[in-house]
Amino acid sequence: MKIMQKMLLSLSLAMVSQFSVADFSSPLNQNDVKQLVVAVSNNWDATTATLYAFEKQQGKWIKKDLTSEVNLGRTGLAWGLGLHPKQQGQYKKEGDGKAPAGIFELGTAFGYLQHVNTHMPYQQMQAGNYCMDVKGSPYYNQIVDEASVGADAVKASSEPMRLDIHKNLPIYKKGLVVMHNAENINGQGSCIFMHLWKGQGVPTAGCTSMPETVMDRLLAWLDKSQHPLYVALPQKQYQAKKQAWSLPDVN
Repeated sequence: MKIMQKMLLSLSLAMVSQFSVADFSSPLNQNDVKQLVVAVSNNWDATTATLYAFEKQQGKWIKKDLTSEVNLGRTGLAWGLGLHPKQQGQYKKEGDGKAPAGIFELGTAFGYLQHVNTHMPYQQMQAGNYCMDVKGSPYYNQIVDEASVGADAVKASSEPMRLDIHKNLPIYKKGLVVMHNAENINGQGSCIFMHLWKGQGVPTAGCTSMPETVMDRLLAWLDKSQHPLYVALPQKQYQAKKQAWSLPDVN
C-alpha cells in the first residue's frame, strides 16, 4: 500500500509539473514587453556569455546593434527564480558563485553618479546603502539604508553599494537590478545585478558584468515603459526553450 501511495504521489507531482510547464505563457509574448536583453553562454559552467539586445517591432523581435562579451558567475549558471516555470536541474543558492538562468524583469538602475542617461528608474547609492546577502536577515535580498535599519542590521553584509568608498572598486558605478528571487526567499540567492566588469574574462560572484561603454549604451536604450526583460541561458537550453519561451534567434 505504501509503495502504491508513493507511486501515486510521484505521478501526481509529475502531472502537476507537466501541466504547469505546458500551461506556461511566455512573458515575451505580452504586448507591452518590447525590450529584451539576452545572455547566452556555451554551457552551464561557462563564466562568460554573449550579450544581445532586441526590440519588438510589429510583434517581431529585431536584434539591436548592441552585442558584447560579458562575464557571469565564477561557477557559471544555475536556474534562478524569475518569470519562467519551475525547471529540473540545479537552482541558485546563496554563495554558490552562480548567475541565475531563466527569464527575469529588470529593476532599478543604480550607481555612484547623481544622474545617468537612462529611462529606467534610477537611484544614486550612498555610503550607507547595502544589499543584504545575509541569510536569515529580515532584509535579505533588499537594498537598505544603514541610517534607516541601523548599523547592526548591515554589519554582516558583503555588498556595500558604494564599493568605491568601502573597497576602492568602481564596478557598481553603473548598474541594474536583475529581479531574481523577487519574493526574497531566504538563501535562494541575493543581490543579482548587471554591473561594470573588473576586466575581460574576470568572473563575478553571480552577476552579469560588462564594459562601461556597453553599460552606457544599455542604460540609454532601456525604457521602463517598454517593460524590458532579461534572459540568461546556456546555448543548449536556449535552443531547447526557444519555441516554448518565444525566444528570438541570436545567430
